[in-house]
Formats: sequence, structure tokens, C-alpha cells
Amino acid sequence: MHQSTTGSGRCPPVVPAAPGQPDDPGPAVRDGGPQVEVRNAVSGDAGSVVQVGVVHGDVHLHAPSPPSAPVVPRQLPAAPGVFAGRVVELAALDRVLGGDSDVPVAAGRSVAGKSAAAGGPAGRSVVISAIGGAGGIGKTCLALTWAHRNLDRFPDGQLFVDLHGFSPTGQPTDPADAVRGFLTALGADPDGLPADLDALAGSYRGLVAGRRVLVVLDNAATADQVVPLLPGTPTCTVLVTGRTTLPSLIDRYGARHLHLDVLTPAEARTLLAARLGGRLTDDTVTDDLVELCGRHPLALAITARHAATHPRVPLAELAAELRDLGLEALDHDTDPAASLPAVLSWSLRRLTDEQRRVFALLGTAPGPDIDLPAATSLTGLPPARTRKALHTLEDASLLDRRPHGRYAMHDLVRAYAATTAHDLPEPVRRAALDRVVDHYLHTSHTAEHLLQPHRPPIRLAPPAPGTDPEPLPDHAAALTWLDTHHPHLLAAQRTAAAHHRHQTVWHLAWTLYTFQRRRGHRHDALAVWRTAVEAAERLPDPVARIRSHRLLGDAHADLGQHERAIGHLHRALELAEHHHDPLEQALTHHILAPVWGRSGDDRRALEHSRRALECYRAVGRPAWVASALNLVGWYAARLGDHDTARDHCRAALALHRRHRYPEGEAATLDSLGYVEHLTGHHRRAVDHYRRALALYRTLGNAAETATTLDNLGHPLAALGRPDRARAAWREALELLRQQGRDAEAERVRRQLDDLGPAPGEDGRDDG
Repeated sequence: MHQSTTGSGRCPPVVPAAPGQPDDPGPAVRDGGPQVEVRNAVSGDAGSVVQVGVVHGDVHLHAPSPPSAPVVPRQLPAAPGVFAGRVVELAALDRVLGGDSDVPVAAGRSVAGKSAAAGGPAGRSVVISAIGGAGGIGKTCLALTWAHRNLDRFPDGQLFVDLHGFSPTGQPTDPADAVRGFLTALGADPDGLPADLDALAGSYRGLVAGRRVLVVLDNAATADQVVPLLPGTPTCTVLVTGRTTLPSLIDRYGARHLHLDVLTPAEARTLLAARLGGRLTDDTVTDDLVELCGRHPLALAITARHAATHPRVPLAELAAELRDLGLEALDHDTDPAASLPAVLSWSLRRLTDEQRRVFALLGTAPGPDIDLPAATSLTGLPPARTRKALHTLEDASLLDRRPHGRYAMHDLVRAYAATTAHDLPEPVRRAALDRVVDHYLHTSHTAEHLLQPHRPPIRLAPPAPGTDPEPLPDHAAALTWLDTHHPHLLAAQRTAAAHHRHQTVWHLAWTLYTFQRRRGHRHDALAVWRTAVEAAERLPDPVARIRSHRLLGDAHADLGQHERAIGHLHRALELAEHHHDPLEQALTHHILAPVWGRSGDDRRALEHSRRALECYRAVGRPAWVASALNLVGWYAARLGDHDTARDHCRAALALHRRHRYPEGEAATLDSLGYVEHLTGHHRRAVDHYRRALALYRTLGNAAETATTLDNLGHPLAALGRPDRARAAWREALELLRQQGRDAEAERVRRQLDDLGPAPGEDGRDDG
């Protein structure tokens, strides 16, 4: 082409001729210029065209091809074949990922609801929800169920990738490979993709910008796998699943974490019913299967598969197999994804050796859960390292943190942890259990002394090296600790018995005595002392045998088992007399008195009370002398000797106060209330009972609180105060029921019936 120099230097536009007319030859021809054949035929409408100079030859104008439609990926796997429950969790995902209003996340940011899906205002961040939980808990099923129920919200497609963070291969997906897969699914030429991860991620974000796409990142192990796959536009939604918490995803990108736990009992039954249909005809068997599977979705699915593939085997037989075999019944030799132990094992691959050891030891620890002090003794690590290991296990969904600093495992996870403990050397396992049992023993010994400082002490061996017992500053702290750790102490005794630590077995029983009596744990006390007697019989110490038989007799007596109580108490008395131990003789007589009293023989009860008093005086135990004086006073009153009763009880009260023994003082005030009531001094009786109640409540003695409330109601009724009598008996009834004292509870209910209904009431007190 040659540039034109005519006029302003701009070439005039080429004006196409009318359809069917010859082309205009141009001004050069009209003006007589050189005869040049010009053939500028227009073969299409190209809009405005600028011609620069003279064109030789034909000019063909073609309209550009319209851009191709964007590829709409449909990568979601099929929705779960059977899905039950998770109503709360699905609603939570709706609120975060598809709600009608903005849901606040990080400071100054929000995740967009429907407005973001439709192209919300600038400044919004991509909507991210991260579903976390243990292996086999149903994270992927929940994500896919929600995704398929919300397909209409994502008309521009759905992307899905399994990042293999926890899988049989053990090799997590490289994020660059995942981005390449997404780009290919979005229509990019796989041969033209850059090699650099940042460049890949940039291309991916460009392709999904402004589009309404759902991105499901399944089975993520780390945030590094996830971040390159996050779109940069608020029109997209991301759903992540994984066993770890992915804290940086929450901190930096405002992801909402949804922790997935086991199913509710109703959801678990629904899941089984959906899989087994009409075979679930026995509610008891169904409930057994649900509980034996711990309401864990994968365990339920495996159990349902066993039932479906063995249609002739009764479900009750499968339940018995689960009960006997436990985790072994949920294993599979050739298909890891169908084996709960295998699925759980994948969570351990990213742990250090120390963290795996802590996980294994936690599976063997006594009790339903554990706190940091006990875990520190169990692991033998410093508190800071123990805390870090616990947090790591929690982050990996192998451990749940509960209120008040407690950590617990699901029963099946714990069973798996216990199997991994077999890989540890036996001395390591044994030393860990020795430390944690000694932790509970020495702390409970401190607590017992705070509760009952006048009780004859026992001497403990030093704790195992590495044990760190808890310091308890006062009575209130001791009672709180025992309330919390009572199940752990029971389990610790069983652990000690299994390892033939006979001395520890009976020592643990001794440290629980006062607490169990005050709280009314009568059946637990019986079990503890039965185990203690078996252990004491293997010890050379006669005191251990005497005390164990005596306190086992006391436990039988509390449950109304008179003959068994007498048998053990007589055995204790024989041993005490044989070994010339007057204090143990006194203590045994002290228990024999109320045993005979409960059986209706008040004279024999008074005889044992006097014997106990003589022995206590002989060994110089003033606090126990006071207790025996009160006992004599009580049974004298029962036999109608009110003056003797009042004198002995007043002497006992003075001694208890002198020696600062509030529990003895409360017991004696209760006795004095009884004496005053019997002699018609009902106002004095009420005053004594109320002071006794105040002391018992301060001591946390629920058992004696119930008894004194029962006693209080009688003088109140005699004074013509049925409203106050009714209130006392109703509170007593509730406490007695809580403590399993059914016969006493029934008697108190009859007293309430005899009292009649309160004004405005028209029926019995049914509780």
C-alpha cells in the first residue's frame, strides 16, 4: 500500500455500491486520470473500514467468528445412595453458603449469601465452608448431598477434586495437578498450560471470574493444598472437607468451620432402617446396633453391609459379634475403604512419633476422658509438650475437646488407639499406666484428707517417677475434683487390679470412702470394696484386710444387705481382735451398731455403740469418742431413754466443736433434733435440724442432707406447718431418688400423701 497525500492525509471511506450496481470507478477515473482497474468488491459487512492508499488486487472482508460458549464443568460425583439426618448441619451450610443475609466471619469481612452468588458488590470474599471431622464420619457425603440439593445455584458448573489428604495411597494430590485438572475441565488446552503453580492458579481464577461455580475440595490435608484452588471472585462458592481444622484457611480467608460429629440416636436408627428396611423389627436390637457402632456413620454402614450380605444371620447375632469383637468386627482385609481401622489409620500418617505415642497411650488411660494434668502424668512429657500433642490430635479430629479442659475420644477411635498401643514396648505402656494411676491415687489421697481430716491415715508409697499429682488447696477444691474424677478413680482401681497392684487397689478404695458416702454412691462403694477385699487378701498387711472387710460390710449395710454386712464385719472384728488392734475393733463396733439398728435390734445397736465408746477412750481418740457418744445417744433415744440420749449428745456436740469436726457436729445436731422431737419440743427440733442441714450442705454431704430433710419434716408437720414440711419432704424425695434409695423414697412419698396436697393441688406427689 502507498500512503495517500491528498487533502488532510486521511483516506476517504470506501462506500459500497448499491446491491446490483457496478462499483464507482473512483475520482481518478472520472477526472481523466490513469485508467487503473480497481476491483474493491465487498463480500461482507465489516462496519467502518479505513483504506490506506491504493489497493491492488481483491480485498476480502470477513466478520470474526463469535466467541465460543464457556465450558460448563459438571464434575460432582453422584450423591450418596443412602443419606439420613444431618438436618442441623445442612441448615448450617445453607446459612453460610446460601443464606438470605450476610453472615459475619472475620473482622471487617463477610461471606456473601445469595447476593454474592448473583454477583454481589465488590469487596466481598469468596464463600468458603470447611467440614471437619474424624475418618468415616460422613464429611464427603454431607458435602455432596448439599451440593446436589443446590445445583440450581451454580449454573456455570461444579468442580470437584479428591485431594487425597487421607487415603490408602498416602500421597496427597499436588495442588498444581489439581489446578490443571480444573483448567482442563473449564476448556483450557492442556498442552498450553504453564508449569508454574502461581501462573496456573492465575489462569484458573481468570476463567471462573464472575461465574457462579461451586468448587468442592474433598479430603484436604493442609491449607497449602486448598489455597491455590480458591477462586478470586465472590460469585463462586467453595466447600472443603478434611480431617484437620485448616486454621490458616479460617484466619486468612474467613472460612466457616463446621465440625461433624456422630449421628444422633434417631438419625442412626433412620440410617440403619434405610439400609436394612424391614429387617429392623426389634427396637432393642436396633438400639444395641446403634450404640455398639457408637452412632458412627461408617461403622453403621459396615454393620448394615454385614447384615445385607448375610441375610440369614439374625441381627441379634450381629450385635453379639460386635459386642464380643468390637473394632475387629468393623475391619476388612482387602478393601481399606471398607475397614474402619484402616480409615482411622490414615489420620496417623501426618503425626510425629511422639504424637502417635500420645495417641496410643490415650487409648489405654483409665476413665471416660482426661485432662491436662492426668495426661501429663500418662505421657511423662512436660505439660507444654503434652498440651501441644493434645492440640495436634484435636486438630486431626482424633480427640475432642470438651468443657473444663477435658479431652475425649469416640469409643471406636479410642478402641483403635488401644490397638496401636500394642505396638509400643510393654515397659513403656506399663510405666505410663503406673504414672496415671498414681496421679489419681495421690491426688485423691489429698482430697480425702481435706474432706475427713480426723480419719485414721494410711501411708502411700512414693508415686512412680514422672507422676505429677494435683495440689488441692481446700475442702471445696477437693470435693469438686472428686465429683469430676470419680469415674476415673473407679477405672484407675480396675486398671490397678488388672496389673496386680494390690496395695494400690485397696488404697484407692480407702481414698474414695468419705466422698462416696457423702454423695450417696452406694453401689459404686460396694464394687470398690469388693475389689479391695480381693486385693487385701493377697497382701501381708493385716490392717488392709481388717479395713477392707469392715468397709465392705459397711457398703453392704448401706444397701440393706444385712446378713452380708454382718458376715464381713464379724470377719473384720475377728482379725482386729487376733492382731490386738483396739482402734480397728472400735471402728468395727461403730459400724455394727447402725447395722443392727437398721435391722430393728436397737438394744444390740446400743451395745455395739457402748463398746465402740470404750475402745475409742482406750486409744485416746477424742474426735471418735464424740462420734461414739452421739451413737449411744441416738440409740438411747430410740429405746426411750431421752435423758441419757440428751446428755450423751450434748457431750458429743461439745467435743466435736472443740476438735472442729463439722461432720460429727452435724450428725449430733440431727440426733438432738430427734430427741427434742420425741419429747415434744418441736421448735427446738426444727432449730437443731436446720443447723445440721446447713453444715451438711456446706460439706457437700448429699446423703445426710436427704436424711435430715426427712427428719425435719416431722416436727414441722407437728407444728402445723404443712407447707414447710411438704417442701422438706419433696427435696428429700428428689435426693433419695437420685441416690437410688428407693425404699426410703417410697416412705417419704407416703408421708407426703398423708400430709395431703398443697393449696391449689389435687393429686399425689408423683415426682
